[in-house]
Amino acid sequence: MPHARPRAALVLAPALLPLLASAASAHAVLERKEAAPNAAYRGVVQIMHGCDGRPTTRVSVTIPEGVTGAKPMPKPGWTLATTRSAYAKPYPSFHGTVSEGVTTITWSGGSLPDDQVDEFTFLARVSDDFAPGATIYFPVEQDCSEGGYHWSEVPAPGEGARALKSPAPAVRIVANTAGKTAAPAAPALAKTDAKTEAGTRAGALAIETPWLRATPGGAKVAGGYVTLRNTGAEPDRLTGATIARAGRGEIHSMSTENGVMKMASVEGGLPIAPGESVALKPGGLHLMFLDLTEGLRAGETVSGTLTFERAGTIPVTFSVAPIGAQAPGAAAPETGGHAHHH
Repeated sequence: MPHARPRAALVLAPALLPLLASAASAHAVLERKEAAPNAAYRGVVQIMHGCDGRPTTRVSVTIPEGVTGAKPMPKPGWTLATTRSAYAKPYPSFHGTVSEGVTTITWSGGSLPDDQVDEFTFLARVSDDFAPGATIYFPVEQDCSEGGYHWSEVPAPGEGARALKSPAPAVRIVANTAGKTAAPAAPALAKTDAKTEAGTRAGALAIETPWLRATPGGAKVAGGYVTLRNTGAEPDRLTGATIARAGRGEIHSMSTENGVMKMASVEGGLPIAPGESVALKPGGLHLMFLDLTEGLRAGETVSGTLTFERAGTIPVTFSVAPIGAQAPGAAAPETGGHAHHH
């Protein structure tokens, strides 16, 4: 099968970036980036583009060892097929043990245009072979009317996925909190949280100056920025973000090489080493909020959360700067600059 040039690099006119940022995410990704051991998982594979203008006609996801009972969701206009194989060992289930199951799910025969996005869904169960902190990879094949992509690369131990050209969608394993109430955690959070004009402090984590850019009329995506400072002795990791007016939030990286812009979703979360800070700012690492239900206006504030591996979910308040602003409280740039970069 022809292997198309990976579209990790997209040339985008600056004025189009606020509206096309979600399509610029070059990789096939999983919407839900966390799962718990011995628990159900709803996998939603998001296909963000076709192959150099050609439509996607086939999507196939490999279910890794240790993920059992996979069941695909039918998709109108697409033909569904599965492959069953023996597991490397038996796994416990609700009805005893299982020794085989679905290991590949394929949707084919449809046509997803290059300029549209769509989702392909399956349900499965993550076994207790995976401990919190582990990462599971779900390789995805994407075929188009001409060419295709194999999103199957896995980082070597100790390395990140950012340098990979065709990374496999990843899911990070977190502790299973099913059946536990959130009430006991509230007093501890109240003791360690300290809000200031600049942001929020939760234990050893300082969350400084969270802000958003105002959006033009009709926009469905918005960029978010914040500085995270780890003053403790243990590492932490930013794994998610929300705001009240968006359907979901993602962590993105962006870089420019020789005039070519590269944007990608940060798989597995963003690490924050002890004694270090990470700045999410325009033109680099940033938050991307998608499926906006209402536009963002300069001068207002928007409630949201940031979720960390150790610190948990922290409520924050984002201020809204003008369209194209390069810093919170800054004025909008003059027309013709490059200030629309997320």
